[in-house]
Amino acid sequence: MAQRMSRVAVIALALAILGCGGGQPEEPVEPVSLPLPTAVVAGRKIALYPVTLVATESSLGWNDVIGSRVEARQRADSVIEAYLLERVPEAEWVLPDVLRRAAAQAPGMLSDPDKMGTALLRAEGIEKIPDPLRSQLRNLTAIVADRYALIPAALTFTPAEGGGGEAQLTLVLVDVRFGILAWRSVAAGEADSPWEALWEALTTLVPDLP
Repeated sequence: MAQRMSRVAVIALALAILGCGGGQPEEPVEPVSLPLPTAVVAGRKIALYPVTLVATESSLGWNDVIGSRVEARQRADSVIEAYLLERVPEAEWVLPDVLRRAAAQAPGMLSDPDKMGTALLRAEGIEKIPDPLRSQLRNLTAIVADRYALIPAALTFTPAEGGGGEAQLTLVLVDVRFGILAWRSVAAGEADSPWEALWEALTTLVPDLP
């Protein structure tokens, strides 16, 4: 009887090990690049928020090209603006400078878009936007645009496998009325310079265009 119970225990233990994957770590999930839902933004005023987080791996040697934190954010904003105005004319884009002016005209009531915690939206798995960011986005977007805001949550530059560098831009489309993420993508592109890599990443938003 004891031997039988021992065999049962061994089998149960083996099944338990198999059930948990034998203790093997899970494979990391690759970032997903998805096309921008142009049908959603078409014909609407969409608030385009500024980039607040730009990070570069030092081994790339791009720090001198990218410049200071402020310079990097300004250049990234200008590339994103240029791409959207050229390749996604279906939407009426309300650019970051318009958001900044609106916030400056109502200090204490509207938050400065450059100082919002939009970078937290780079994390996977976020569905509802936490306060105070939710109310900050709702209040400012309501003044200048419709119910949607496109937010570049983070821009990173890392070495590419084939040489040069890779830009990864995490973008989210936010429904500020309900405080939820309507769409999320990690756009990736490779090139020999940072801003060309960013442009290549942006082309994944509208993949049917040359």
